[in-house]
Amino acid sequence: MHPATAKWYDRRDSVFVEFCVEDSKDVQVKFDSSKFEFGCVSGTDNTKHQNTVDLFGEIDPKGSKHRRTDRSVLCCLRKAEAGKSWPRLTKDKTKNNWLSVDFTNWRDWEDDSEEDLSSFDKFSEMMNRMTDEGVDEEHESADSDDEKIPDLE
Repeated sequence: MHPATAKWYDRRDSVFVEFCVEDSKDVQVKFDSSKFEFGCVSGTDNTKHQNTVDLFGEIDPKGSKHRRTDRSVLCCLRKAEAGKSWPRLTKDKTKNNWLSVDFTNWRDWEDDSEEDLSSFDKFSEMMNRMTDEGVDEEHESADSDDEKIPDLE
């Protein structure tokens, strides 16, 4: 049995942990106030994964949930004490080789107001949609050799 590779990030009310397991089945997630357990079988070779995480802070097990996709399992851990940042996911300061910070979704929110938080989430969603709709292709054509930047002499 192997631990599943995971990425995590902190938000005001919740902590998110994404287990990077493709084609997962038999997904089992058990939330407790100070830890949670994750297990599944993944891939064509039916690799068994098992992770037990002793958490940095307390969570609300009833308010926590998970969602499975073809590429991963995302767990939303509802903080027992909203507004308190978690400097790490685990209780211990030891480095787990299967766990890393999700810098794509990480942000310092402690000084943000609720209004700023919702604006950031809307902006992030808009940027994701723009990338999906091929905005990158437009930028490539603007960089062609046909358009020369005039000298400013």
